[in-house]
Amino acid sequence: MSDNITLQTIAHLRREYTRGGLRRKDLPDDPLVLFESWLKQACEAQLPDPTAMTVATVDEQGQPYQRIVLLKHFDAQGMVFYTNLGSRKALQLASNPRIALHFPWHFLERQVMFLGEVEKLSPLEVLKYFHSRPRDSQIGAWVSQQSSRISARGVLESKFLELKQKFQQGEVPLPSFWGIPGEIQHR
Repeated sequence: MSDNITLQTIAHLRREYTRGGLRRKDLPDDPLVLFESWLKQACEAQLPDPTAMTVATVDEQGQPYQRIVLLKHFDAQGMVFYTNLGSRKALQLASNPRIALHFPWHFLERQVMFLGEVEKLSPLEVLKYFHSRPRDSQIGAWVSQQSSRISARGVLESKFLELKQKFQQGEVPLPSFWGIPGEIQHR
């Protein structure tokens, strides 16, 4: 550890939370109404990545894993995000569809958690979203084998340039290994 940070000083690192509280009487009947309001405030406050959420899954031995993904849509049906089917999270969700989502809006002194189960989106919904992404992001989906080791960053960069050339003409096709998990049916 650095000279400025010690185990003793970490215990005392904190700030006062003064932005106000949340009162039961102020809660709407539909929690999504409050979530939408808070998400809008996070966007208006220009927080970095206001749609970033922690996704928590567990493997077959019960070991929890967390990572950050971006919320792409939400409604009464649930929360939507996309991933590579070969990623650790997709494989874990295939064997155990239960999931927890967490939105930490630190600067607003707010956080929201959702618990639920993952359901796959339709291929049409996945295709529609995939083609709404920037072209380089579409190509990046082909290159990235999430959760797998690579020998060097240059390998990814070389593959990206190769596929960029390959897909120079026309649309970038949807990879068969990309798209789900889909909606989180919240409870």
